[in-house]
Amino acid sequence: MNATDHTPADLLRSALAADPARPLVTFYDDATGERVELSVATFANWVAKTANLLQGDLAAEPGDRLALLLPAHWQSAVWLLACSSTGVVAEVGGDPAAADLVVSGPETLDAARACSGERVALSLRPLGARFPQVPQGFIDYAVEVPAQGDRFAPFAPVDPSAPALVVGAGGPALSGTEVVERARADAARRGLEPGARLLSSLPYDTWDGLSAGLLAPLAAGGSVVLCRNLDRLSPAEVDQRRATERVTAMATAPAG
Repeated sequence: MNATDHTPADLLRSALAADPARPLVTFYDDATGERVELSVATFANWVAKTANLLQGDLAAEPGDRLALLLPAHWQSAVWLLACSSTGVVAEVGGDPAAADLVVSGPETLDAARACSGERVALSLRPLGARFPQVPQGFIDYAVEVPAQGDRFAPFAPVDPSAPALVVGAGGPALSGTEVVERARADAARRGLEPGARLLSSLPYDTWDGLSAGLLAPLAAGGSVVLCRNLDRLSPAEVDQRRATERVTAMATAPAG
């Protein structure tokens, strides 16, 4: 959004300064009927709390590798920006055994136990609810994050040229600057302008999914309608959502 933005966290700060009340992430899960809308301010508050958890309670440092084992979800987006805020390298779908810490959803807990460092579990239940019983060997994000501070300041400035994001095990490491540059290029390619509403049903396990599902709309000054299990809807229902959410662009997987 500004020429001085060099990391995804910078993009969020600029969005917060420009219009904190506008929507940033609207999330649907069509398997559960969940809908959550987060304004820039609310999303930034979740990011600050999560970054404080990372830096404080989990003692994560710049350059530490975090295996992010989460689907496309509003809480996944929060973790991506929290990593950017702290200088922690987010390895989406990364190898837990090679990571310094791991963040897991309910379906990847067994794989996540290969991490010898801190382990965080998210139930991904509606309204960010906690697990009925905390998985053994993990802390429950929903239990730990509410008490964290609403403002975040890193112990040391984040280096925009340092590795920031890896997509897939063994994928190339992108710096914060490279992530922003690619997100801006994608926004231009998709024709996204300030106020654009991009509906994405792409998973977060590829760059295209991460870009459409968060980074490109953020870079453009727009917002994302992030849809999980959109294939459960009929074409008419998808059209209705596009109209209801004032969608201006689409990023969906090919049928079949």
